[in-house]
Amino acid sequence: MQEGKENRRHCYKCLLREMDEEAYLRQLHRYIELVDQELKTPGELYQSRLAACKECDYLEAGTCQACGCYVELRAAVKKNRCPYKKW
Repeated sequence: MQEGKENRRHCYKCLLREMDEEAYLRQLHRYIELVDQELKTPGELYQSRLAACKECDYLEAGTCQACGCYVELRAAVKKNRCPYKKW
């Protein structure tokens, strides 16, 4: 652990742009983990959705440049659909 990080607490009132990259990624993955199991996309389907996004020209740094969503978050909820019908 880097010096000073062990005492740093996560700010739940911060904007994403105010978080460091590590904190942002932790928050993203925490959200995905906490999606209610009844709402969550099953594992294989989730991976299939992400694979389709990875092949899409609109994907840039985890964001769909066409609709603005964070693809990992959109794909994590089973009722969600790609607005461009890729999945």
